Amino acid sequence: MKVPPISKIYEAFSAIADNRITLKENSAIVTSSDYQREYQINWKDNQISSTDNATFWQGYPGYPVIATWILQNKFICNKKIISYFKGINWHELNTKNKRNYEKSLEEVLHKLAQEQKDIAEIQKEVKNIYNQIKELNMQIVRKIKE
Repeated sequence: MKVPPISKIYEAFSAIADNRITLKENSAIVTSSDYQREYQINWKDNQISSTDNATFWQGYPGYPVIATWILQNKFICNKKIISYFKGINWHELNTKNKRNYEKSLEEVLHKLAQEQKDIAEIQKEVKNIYNQIKELNMQIVRKIKE
């Protein structure tokens, strides 16, 4: 499995913090940060598919997949940090920054630093999840076979 850009983990935190995920037995629906789109995630055994662009076209887990995995407790993580990412419209930020995801992330981290959040702790937690994604035995597929 290809690993995602680390910025996708921050976007996943926002999806969870905003309660934009409906988790079912073998599927989930994730609403985008601007509430304009919904992504369908399906899984079976060690395969997962999603209609978000990153997962479907790029072949790495996009933020809807990562958020789903976090909610499924596939990773050990500090859930307190997730709440810091409530209300962030990543779509708007990424559009403003011409899809420069690192620049969007810098803006968010700068804002969190102004709010006295421990950026080093946040980055350590994201790196921890990133390393767990690399070890996860999952396969990205375009469609789950019945």
